[in-house]
Amino acid sequence: MKKLLTILISVHLIFFSSCEVDVMNPNDLEVRAFWKTEIDARSGVNAIYNMFYKPGTYNRWIWFRYDLTSDEGFSSSPWLELADWTRFNYNNYNFWEGNAWTYRDSYEAIYRANQALFYIPQIEFADENEKNKLLGQAYFLRALHYYNVALLWGSENASLAIVLEPSNPGDTPPGNNVTAVWEQVEKDLANSITMLPGEWGSEDKGRATKGAAYALRAKARMQQHKWDEAAEDLEWLVEGDGAQYYDLAGNFKDNFTHFTENNIESVFEIQFSDVNKAPAGDGDFDIDPNLGLNRGQFFAPPGIGWTDGEANSWIVDEYKKELDLDGGYDIRLRESFFYEGMDDDFPNNDRIYRFGMDVWNQNNYQNRVFIRKYATDYYRDFDDYHSPINVRLIRYADVLLMYAECIANMPGGDLAEAVALVNRVRARVDMPDLGANYPASVVSKDAFLKRLQMERALELNFEGHRWADVKRWGLVDSQEGLVELRSRDASFNNFEIGKHRVMPIPSSEINNNPGLTQNPNY
Repeated sequence: MKKLLTILISVHLIFFSSCEVDVMNPNDLEVRAFWKTEIDARSGVNAIYNMFYKPGTYNRWIWFRYDLTSDEGFSSSPWLELADWTRFNYNNYNFWEGNAWTYRDSYEAIYRANQALFYIPQIEFADENEKNKLLGQAYFLRALHYYNVALLWGSENASLAIVLEPSNPGDTPPGNNVTAVWEQVEKDLANSITMLPGEWGSEDKGRATKGAAYALRAKARMQQHKWDEAAEDLEWLVEGDGAQYYDLAGNFKDNFTHFTENNIESVFEIQFSDVNKAPAGDGDFDIDPNLGLNRGQFFAPPGIGWTDGEANSWIVDEYKKELDLDGGYDIRLRESFFYEGMDDDFPNNDRIYRFGMDVWNQNNYQNRVFIRKYATDYYRDFDDYHSPINVRLIRYADVLLMYAECIANMPGGDLAEAVALVNRVRARVDMPDLGANYPASVVSKDAFLKRLQMERALELNFEGHRWADVKRWGLVDSQEGLVELRSRDASFNNFEIGKHRVMPIPSSEINNNPGLTQNPNY
């Protein structure tokens, strides 16, 4: 299941030469010498996956945008500018780690996908189905990065570049509003759905599947409140042909260890590994990337990592508002956070990596909650830049909760069906049905949708979903919603409606391309 990673180690940046100079570096392939064979096509698609290991995307910085900018987390990092970018103090729009790096890496991934989609159709394959599977992956990956672009920087009043063919230095593509970007995401995913298989063999685990494409398109449609269309996509995974591939893992923790990766709950999973401990620096043009997940090093508690990100305490309090069927606390609390009193709440829960509970007497621990998800404490007493834990970017519990949200929002949607989907997720961790503790949520659509917002936090916290959620629910678009967010996260005291629901486009991009305009109020 790590074969994809082994292949990616050898992938080089071979796609950036467009000059017609006849001199050719024997160590670097030009486009004219590449994109000729099936092997070239496969390497080209692997190069798109390679972008997952760049710091600007899922290796490191994107978690600051999706987890710490939301009401779930915050940063008290001594690196003031880094912390400011989690509390809506956007000053230098070109701040590399907070903005420009993720923007650049997103478009670099799109550039690689564009090359694959342009050149692979011109290559003769012995089996056209193999060609289509490569194209399907390229469409999916391009859609995923455009999804991130739309979510982070897209507005109706600004413009983003939509580039669909190989580009050259100096190109100035025209800008498009976020609606056009969402349309492109849906088009790419429509293509990928027709080309991708329902599942891959064991040696290709981690590659995009038809189910991943359906789920991602549902996410994009939900952000646009296209509830009926999103429900059709999710129906394929829950009730249709895709249901054969997916279910909830029996153990919640199985979604966050490297011993139980690519399990039945995984809809799309980014493969990480510690087999190639390349330097953990910027690594922008390293031939062999660091294939480990950097997240733990940045989110781990004091004395273990940098602690640049931590959790707001409200979510621990929320877990403790109800007990499971055995009279104990929700096991998801144990597996999600390190917090004071954790040893009293759960048996055999008295270690934070190599530290005992006396660590809570230290000033740098008191009254703080630290993120446990994707931590490596379950098998070692340290964290670093080389975590082997795969990121379950889309898992089936998310699919079930999304489907419930769509059904409840659809005209004439069956509330009982939506409730049953949420209860299915709760049952996995032995929590009682919704009706037991939240009776209004099983008879009122509005009460159900409000409760669902908390159910998603309890199940999916710190998995990169919350920022999309609070935007989709309109919490960042009204004073009422902002009051709610501020009650959970003081960072939202700096939030300005009509401005901070998106980040500023890096100034360098605006200055270099007259076709782009800055987001409103920046």
